Amino acid sequence: MSTRPSVLVTGGAGYVGSLFLERTVRQRASFEKIVSFDVRHPSETARLSGVDYMVGDIRNDTLEQALHEHAIDTVVHLASIVTPTKDMTREFAYSVDVEGTQNVLRSCVGANVKQVIVTSSGAAYGYYADNPQPLSEDDALRGNPEFAYSDHKRRVEEMLAEFRREHPELRQLVFRVCTVIGEKTDNQIMDIFRKPLIIGVAGTETPFVFVWDQDLVECIVKGILEGAEGVFNVAGDGQLTLRQIAKQIGKPYLAIAPSLLRGSLWLFQKLGVSQYGPEQVNFLRYRPVLANDRLKSRFGYVPRRSSKEAFDNFAELNLRRKS
Repeated sequence: MSTRPSVLVTGGAGYVGSLFLERTVRQRASFEKIVSFDVRHPSETARLSGVDYMVGDIRNDTLEQALHEHAIDTVVHLASIVTPTKDMTREFAYSVDVEGTQNVLRSCVGANVKQVIVTSSGAAYGYYADNPQPLSEDDALRGNPEFAYSDHKRRVEEMLAEFRREHPELRQLVFRVCTVIGEKTDNQIMDIFRKPLIIGVAGTETPFVFVWDQDLVECIVKGILEGAEGVFNVAGDGQLTLRQIAKQIGKPYLAIAPSLLRGSLWLFQKLGVSQYGPEQVNFLRYRPVLANDRLKSRFGYVPRRSSKEAFDNFAELNLRRKS
């Protein structure tokens, strides 16, 4: 039998999933099998040689069937609702993020998978004024009920802890990832930087910690090849405040009083101008800053780009030449 890992990645057609597949294909000889599992049909141009593509939903039994069919020993679980559409319900996001992850874990156990790698998020710590600065992996995971993504990541982490107790035979490698940034990043956070005016909250620095997308992918691949387990924050060194970001990309910065900003967001949401409401004020005021000491010392990975270097690369390719 081959000692090379057979890997299935959920959300293989997504942003990080696509980068992960590109990275593993470059190192194809290290893997026995690479399977992409996603609800979307990949286009012919998106298909990579050496990857088996499967269309399926992580919420049903097609996933466990795929694990058995391909004799998978490692699952990389990336499928998640990061940027919901305007018409997406909270219930649907929950079914994917939480119930879908539960089915992934159950399927792994049912198919005798040896290792599961899960991308969690710094959002699981929550957006609170009394969060430690920076946050270590031993700090409390509180999430925020008003933020679907943050709340769901906290619930998933609680589920992972339960599975670690009940199924120690399934090795878990959990990455709590800060804001991912790279050449093609496109999400609600990047939208903040694309606006002609950068709006902040008075009385707070609004710190951002970034990780280069290639650093995240390297961590996942390293974790597979070394059969690693544990929980690790994934973040670049240092941080940038929102004011520093505005200066770096040459845009004006306006800090608005929290009460005024909260009222404006409430009105915009009521008028249908924005899908985001007053809860976004805390999203900006109390951003979690992740410590990466354990990633370096125990996992053995030093990010190749700092927060500033990763953002500067994104800005050079996506912001400055368009301004």
